[in-house]
Amino acid sequence: MYAIIQTGGKQYRVAPGDVLRVERLPGQRGDAVILDQVLLVTDGQELKIGQPLVENATVRCQIVRQGKGKKIVVFKKKRRKNYRRKQGHRQLFTALQIGEILL
Repeated sequence: MYAIIQTGGKQYRVAPGDVLRVERLPGQRGDAVILDQVLLVTDGQELKIGQPLVENATVRCQIVRQGKGKKIVVFKKKRRKNYRRKQGHRQLFTALQIGEILL
């Protein structure tokens, strides 16, 4: 059984037991999270596709970790103009343990 969910402006394919990194969600480690934006659910034989969301479908998760991703460097330069800008960025994330998919 798996589902396709939407959170943080992105879509993810999830199955029970998966660990998933998503955009930062409020909550502490160990808190329960219910994701209700489910776009598709299948149990192997029956496929339910939402228009745009599947009715009464939710995915129960638990927060495993709140953290920051790897640092990326944003560097801008214009040649011969002595223009250089260096900036770093670390994206915040939440790691979720997928529990069960409910219809």
